[in-house]
Amino acid sequence: MGAKNINAMTDLAIAKMLIQRIEQLRLERNISQQSMADELGVTVKSYRNFKTGKVKLESLIGMMRVLSCLELVDDFIPQTPFSPMELMKLNGQKRQRASRKSRATKPIDPTLPSEDEW
Repeated sequence: MGAKNINAMTDLAIAKMLIQRIEQLRLERNISQQSMADELGVTVKSYRNFKTGKVKLESLIGMMRVLSCLELVDDFIPQTPFSPMELMKLNGQKRQRASRKSRATKPIDPTLPSEDEW
């Protein structure tokens, strides 16, 4: 993501950055806004509104499809397989949800009476 500290950016700033990169690809491939809008099934005005960064995920994927760069999705969020040990623990079942984090025990308040004193 370049020299920018992506973790310090807001979600909207990251979305705008992605749209700017999509726009750069569009210009490099010499595709007009009208052609992009037609391929996406939206008006040119709607396409221009995407530049605000508030774009649906489906529209972003559609733009990537029109620009023939869907393979970048694998770089964006690579598929991560489970480790062999984790697969063994799952016993061939597909994991459906994350496990709960263990709750830390509450510190004991010395000013309260103990259970023995009740």
